[in-house]
Amino acid sequence: MDRLNFKVFQQFWAIAKSYWFGDEKWQARGLLLGVVLFLLAYTGLSVVLNNKRGVLISALSARDEPRFWQTVTIFIAVLVLYAPLLAGYRYLRDRLSLQWRRWLTNRFLENYFSDRAYYHLNTSNTEIDNPDQRIAEDVRSFTQESLTFLLVLVESVLSVIAFSGVLWGISQPLVFFLVLYALVGTIVTTVVFGKPLVRLNFEQLKKEADFRFSLVRIRENAEAIAFYRGEERESQQIQHRFLEVFDNVKRLLLWELNLNVLTNAYEFIPFVLPALVVAPAIFAGEMEVGKVTEAQGAFVRVFFSLNVVVARFQALATFGAGINRLYTFAEFLEKPENNQTTDAPDSLTEATIQTVAADRVAVEHLTLETPNHQRTLIENLSVELQTGQGLLVMGPSGCGKSSLLRAIAGLWNTGRGTILRPEPDQILFLPQRPYMVMGTLRDQLLYPNTHIQVDDQQLKQVLQKVNLADLDERFGGFEAERDWAEVLSLGEQQRLTFARLLVNQPKYAILDEATSALDLDNEEKLYQHLQAIGTTFLSVGHRPNLANHHQQVLQLSQDKTWQIRQPLVFRQEQLELIELP
Repeated sequence: MDRLNFKVFQQFWAIAKSYWFGDEKWQARGLLLGVVLFLLAYTGLSVVLNNKRGVLISALSARDEPRFWQTVTIFIAVLVLYAPLLAGYRYLRDRLSLQWRRWLTNRFLENYFSDRAYYHLNTSNTEIDNPDQRIAEDVRSFTQESLTFLLVLVESVLSVIAFSGVLWGISQPLVFFLVLYALVGTIVTTVVFGKPLVRLNFEQLKKEADFRFSLVRIRENAEAIAFYRGEERESQQIQHRFLEVFDNVKRLLLWELNLNVLTNAYEFIPFVLPALVVAPAIFAGEMEVGKVTEAQGAFVRVFFSLNVVVARFQALATFGAGINRLYTFAEFLEKPENNQTTDAPDSLTEATIQTVAADRVAVEHLTLETPNHQRTLIENLSVELQTGQGLLVMGPSGCGKSSLLRAIAGLWNTGRGTILRPEPDQILFLPQRPYMVMGTLRDQLLYPNTHIQVDDQQLKQVLQKVNLADLDERFGGFEAERDWAEVLSLGEQQRLTFARLLVNQPKYAILDEATSALDLDNEEKLYQHLQAIGTTFLSVGHRPNLANHHQQVLQLSQDKTWQIRQPLVFRQEQLELIELP
């Protein structure tokens, strides 16, 4: 258990240290200092309030009216100061938590999008699930709970120091019993309940995230599921995931039941023991009645301060599980070289495709493999895109057409050979599945360069070229915001993404079946516009007529071989194959 606690602390510090020693360290430390000062002030006033409660009881029992009213006046005056101090402490604590969350979220987002880690996370053999939950929820929980536990610990130390003096003056045996009692309870709780609760809470976070993700997938793929009439299958799968959540919660509740039985019995004693110890002195007339209230208040404050681990054990177990999830995620993001994990021997992983900056797009002696090195797709490929012309890549399914584009884009590097390409901002990729960003119609047309200035008239002309002339009018102008993936058909989405080419006019364009949902007339017009702006392009597709819009055809085969064909010859061969009986 000690090793587990030390490991959790190491993981916590690995995540936290950058904020407290980074570029915002003085702001963070300043806020933390303010929090501690407020905490010191209201803890001191708590001692005064506890003392005056006892004096009030003594004044009432002695029927000493002047003393009673004097104590009430002091009590109210202290309370007037105590209330805003406590409120200010909580405000500064939450503000510091918010600042820390903003910084940590930005750090995770920067690493998530750096070196395309978000892509490699989905394609690598990693057990890191639901990165969205880790960034949104685990970061929030980490910052809030970290400060809460830290300040609870500081407050506990202050309370022990402040109220132990009060308790020592009333009854010294109470102090010794209290320390021993709290120590035994903490050891028993951590040894018996520590490891099972941490493990169950970790599993709970994962299973809840999986259940929520399965519901999100239904929303994102509602139309496809409806066409397939796959409601029963999807419902069963979601119910199965919820059953896993349910079963884990049942086990968690059982452990919590046992923990609560222990803690409830354990925490009841401090409310009775001070009265039992002080009672003989009260009955003998050696001590005021109010000392019972004062002793009980001080005893309870010291006890719960020493008992902080037992009292918050369930929350600590959940927090420890969250730290582990966040740490493994941070470790993955901060080691780009590990983003593409494989099960291949070291001798294989050493061979990678080299990418060289150049003023052209070409591949030289390229052997392309799948990321896990289990299959070779293409061997010893050498081809170059001629400036201002088009190259069409064709072949049977699974021969490596889209994989070649991934290698050119820098998403895959497993294999050997060299890829020459210009800077990424000179190439625009149109993936097989159109991507509709969240935002306005203008954002859709300008993406990914949404910062450039293009007037409405130019955008209108581009929409006319891709046969979407009335698109802006249908939705209320270029500033209209919609869920574009839902309101546009697949063909409209492909034409809209093609419009991005005409707006951005990159030197090079890579198209992965970017016109598969279009009719032949629309496809021909789009390629004519692409050639008119002088963009050099590489296309992947299955339709033989695509060869009409390209100057070369790269034909890939299932046996890893390839050949360069002339479009007219290739087109004629395809027609002859179609005409065969």
